[in-house]
Amino acid sequence: METLAPVADFLQAARQAMFGDRVATTSPQADLRDFAKVYASSGGCMLAARDSSAAVVGSIAYRPYDGRFAQLDVPSADTVEVVRLFIAPAWRRRGLAGVLFAQLKQHALQHGVQRMYLHTHPFLPGAQMFWQQQGFVVLHQDADPLWQTIHMQMACLSPQD
Repeated sequence: METLAPVADFLQAARQAMFGDRVATTSPQADLRDFAKVYASSGGCMLAARDSSAAVVGSIAYRPYDGRFAQLDVPSADTVEVVRLFIAPAWRRRGLAGVLFAQLKQHALQHGVQRMYLHTHPFLPGAQMFWQQQGFVVLHQDADPLWQTIHMQMACLSPQD
């Protein structure tokens, strides 16, 4: 459990950096409070990259998709939600995000995942383009002025993808 604490701390700091004053970031979200239950369970996966000093410099995860966006046609069965991709600023533009996603996707394939869902936001620089380069397609973009959430999916995963 002590090995999870640095990752959870990294993710909490990342959330504060990404969302700033858009959300309350002083207390951890439920998935970070119950880190082991969510990501070390049979339906979840968390990957972290560390530098030579063992500091966490990147992360990515998935958890079972819970159908929380009822307006979308994304089935919950055999679907995971990709979450928590964050790369420390000094490590960006080196391909680390792509490597982490490739490893996460391989893990998903090995565990029978059929679809990956995620959402991102236009105020996160390069996020939509990155996910499209990984094979995700846009399902819908919300019209709300604060978030403008972009919902994306990658369906029918296979070892050849």
